Amino acid sequence: MARADALLPREASGFYPAPLALLGRILRLLAGPRSRLGRPGERLAKVLEGLGPVAIKLGQLLSTRADIFGLTFAEDLDRLKDQLAPFDLETARTIIRLGLDRPLDQVFAQIDPAIAAASIAQAHPAVLVDGRRVAIKVLRPGIEQAIAKDIAVLRLAAGLVQALIPASRRLAPKALAETVSRSLALELDMRLEAAGADELGKIMAKDGWMRAPAVVWDGVGKRVLTLIWAEGLPLSSAEALNQPGMDKVALANGLMRGFLAQALDHGVFHADLHEGNLFVGPPSAVMAIDFGIMGRIGSEERRYLAEILWGFLQRDYRRVAEVHFEAGYVPRTHDIDAFAQALRSVGEPIFGRGAQDVSMGRLLGQLFEVTALFDMALRPELVLLQKTMATIEGVARRIDPGHDIWAAADPVVRRWIARELSPAAKMRGLVKDGMGALQALASYGQAQASGQDERVQKRATTAHLIWGMGLGGAMVALGFILAKLLT
Repeated sequence: MARADALLPREASGFYPAPLALLGRILRLLAGPRSRLGRPGERLAKVLEGLGPVAIKLGQLLSTRADIFGLTFAEDLDRLKDQLAPFDLETARTIIRLGLDRPLDQVFAQIDPAIAAASIAQAHPAVLVDGRRVAIKVLRPGIEQAIAKDIAVLRLAAGLVQALIPASRRLAPKALAETVSRSLALELDMRLEAAGADELGKIMAKDGWMRAPAVVWDGVGKRVLTLIWAEGLPLSSAEALNQPGMDKVALANGLMRGFLAQALDHGVFHADLHEGNLFVGPPSAVMAIDFGIMGRIGSEERRYLAEILWGFLQRDYRRVAEVHFEAGYVPRTHDIDAFAQALRSVGEPIFGRGAQDVSMGRLLGQLFEVTALFDMALRPELVLLQKTMATIEGVARRIDPGHDIWAAADPVVRRWIARELSPAAKMRGLVKDGMGALQALASYGQAQASGQDERVQKRATTAHLIWGMGLGGAMVALGFILAKLLT
């Protein structure tokens, strides 16, 4: 990166504080001929492409944040999403044939050269023998070895950072590296991606904010995935948002709501939602592809997320602070009112404002200061969620510069709160607890009676069953009645 002047580029030297400016001048002494070619974003894109899949994915994430790095810089990185150099058609046909373990003409009537190539795989238009148009995703040759090397480097770097920079330890570099490594390893099996596409396709169909192309299971192997052709234009193309009848506001809102509905309602979400993986059509239709990275969060994390978002929507910073303490995100050694005050300083300046009125760079800087002040550590189980939220918010901003994340989130979060935290929902929880009590007490009675003679065993088991049924049944009945009354 130093040789290409892509680490601390000379074009931004006027904005660096004195120590960084000095470091930049020293690094430029190492710069080679590449440092004089193109804009900073173009130079960085070439370097990241040469560094391999993990670096390319970093570039994809940076490309979604034009609000932080500037539109030109982000556009220069756009090619990393789906415009990398493809490998040849004959190699692809060989991989497909070996992956499916059958002659190609038994499945496909036609396979064309690649139309999109990313860091791990490329996509080929094709036609099935029954005439349906499909896309075949094929892993790059040798990608497993490249990913293994990247993972080794990532783990080494994380270990060095954690050992040498004490301030980084709250960000858990080694745990973060393991999370990224795990997601990359899962991306290398197209059978798992096919299952993810099928699962999320059914989930998306319930709300309609997003869709997923159907899986062609006869065209699925470890290194090959076949999907029905995605309708619309890729959001990474210049023409996508200029299609006649396109409603950019509805499109941006739909993207945000589709992601939140997946995460909150189902606990599973598409975790790689950059423009290269989204196809759009008028007025606001969205079809997602590339399900290699799937995120999952448990029921408790979903509740915390919903309550935090709801608290911000209601501007109830005290409740937002309480949830952070309940979840363990903030150590209890800190003062809850002081944390609520810090949250208010973050939330009030941006509430109800469009994206064009909010400096995301400044906001992220403030959030980082708050997390350091209150000893908030990185949560590895939430890394994919946080990364995807940052990506989808950046994509929505590029679609609609006036995008209001709070207005977009409101209907999904409000629906979740009404369903899961209303009095009726709590009564339904009482019913569930009652059923659990029935089962637990019955099992306890049987365990206590074991080892006794048969007559005593029967009496003890019967007594515990009657007791358990009475208590559990009362809980079930009470919960059922109250739930009915409240609904």
